Amino acid sequence: MTALTDFTARTLDGEEKSLAEYKGSVVLVVNTASKCGFTPQYAGLQELHEAYGSQGLVILGFPCNQFGHQEPGNSAEIGEFCSRNYGVTFQMMEKVDVNGSDAHPLFDWLRKQKGGLLGEKIKWNFTKFLVGRDGQVVERYGPTTKPEKLRADIEKALAG
Repeated sequence: MTALTDFTARTLDGEEKSLAEYKGSVVLVVNTASKCGFTPQYAGLQELHEAYGSQGLVILGFPCNQFGHQEPGNSAEIGEFCSRNYGVTFQMMEKVDVNGSDAHPLFDWLRKQKGGLLGEKIKWNFTKFLVGRDGQVVERYGPTTKPEKLRADIEKALAG
């Protein structure tokens, strides 16, 4: 069976990171963008990171430019934006595609595990996937679901 820990992804610094590093953690994977109406969700994601990071929650932000070209920046610009405007300290990854033939393999897998309103396709920026300690997808949340609304599900996953 495939699990989150079977994948690798590049950080904003260009480092290839094995997601096996997060074995036993609860992971929230989010496709992000800096020029989106949902961009203020960075603040809520950072709050979740601060509240639950010590209990085993890992947040992985994956910038994506597929929706309205709302993430035009390069890695350095994205990192600077997130840090300066939202104090982001959770792990940000390199920009990826989340749909289509060039989609990152992690997002191919996530979409197949939990479909959304458009079936397997991701509808927009700030779609969120909660992955349990076993590396399997627990839940998928649409872009309009604010990070604070995930607290109960995160707490349940951390307890499980």
